[in-house]
Amino acid sequence: MSVDMDLVLPVGDYDDLSVLVEQVRRAEELGYARVSVPEVTGRDAVSLLAHFAAHTDRIGLSNDVFSPYSRTPALLAQTATTLQELSDGRYRMGLGTSSPPVVERWHGRSFDRPLRTLRECIDVIRQVESGERVDYDGEVFNVGGLRLTCEAHPAPVDVAALGPKAVELAGRFADGWVPQLFTPDGLRERLADFRRGADLGGRDPDDLRTALTLRCCALEDGERAREAARGQVAFMIATYGPYYRESVARQGHEDVTDEIHRLWEAGEREAAVEALPDGLLSDLAAAGTPEAVRETVERFAAVDGLDAVRVGSFGRLDHDARLATMEALAPATVEFGE
Repeated sequence: MSVDMDLVLPVGDYDDLSVLVEQVRRAEELGYARVSVPEVTGRDAVSLLAHFAAHTDRIGLSNDVFSPYSRTPALLAQTATTLQELSDGRYRMGLGTSSPPVVERWHGRSFDRPLRTLRECIDVIRQVESGERVDYDGEVFNVGGLRLTCEAHPAPVDVAALGPKAVELAGRFADGWVPQLFTPDGLRERLADFRRGADLGGRDPDDLRTALTLRCCALEDGERAREAARGQVAFMIATYGPYYRESVARQGHEDVTDEIHRLWEAGEREAAVEALPDGLLSDLAAAGTPEAVRETVERFAAVDGLDAVRVGSFGRLDHDARLATMEALAPATVEFGE
């Protein structure tokens, strides 16, 4: 059975919303199952998804990460039920803790007890979406006495997580897991944590959705694609987090991640990028000629327990390169994971 192919749309790289709408519509034509949008310090994802819902008919809609540090659990539930109504049931909410730099420097909140905060947030969302009066007395959130006054349209919740405990939490309490920057072997190892969480929650893992975000660049100029991928992956390991660095190190590459981070912090960024081995790059991203990229996607699609590959992008790519990649991996022309 084929895995789904999803698309992550880098909305922050575009000034014109009409271009974004055209891409979502094209993704729908090409057979992509879902499109997801990030939200960090640019446009808010709720407005974008509502706009996309009005301009599409079939494609699923998701956000990468909404955080209980930037929106209250009750507001997240209101957002989920409203987007689910606007999209006629096509919405899945992406939920996660985000990271200390975003939470503390952008939202002015203390990044305290992230796993407990995430777990209780899911609990409150479930209560609000039930339509009943909310009565929740947790360690982080104390909410009660009110109820949702519009019709409830519950949406599935997918958790973006990297570490063993967070992934176990996703399996136990959420409806899906969205990993990123994993090697095939690392993904298999972490899927065991996800299944364990599902077992602890008395749930069938087959009822949950695992959708890997895989950064992709498919160009006839394969070297250009690899160069873009190397810079992006090195950046994520060096400074984006530190959770990505810790996750890749946990997958057996601590020496590499430590060296990349050391060089980057010393201002030797070109050397940091070059310190990323070719083999590890090929295990963390899909970049090269269209044929090579499809082969890499196939390797991930063959991982037991993976339901979807989300085609991500790289910051150094222009619009034409992103379109070429989207077309090269189109489900309408290529089936993965058969």
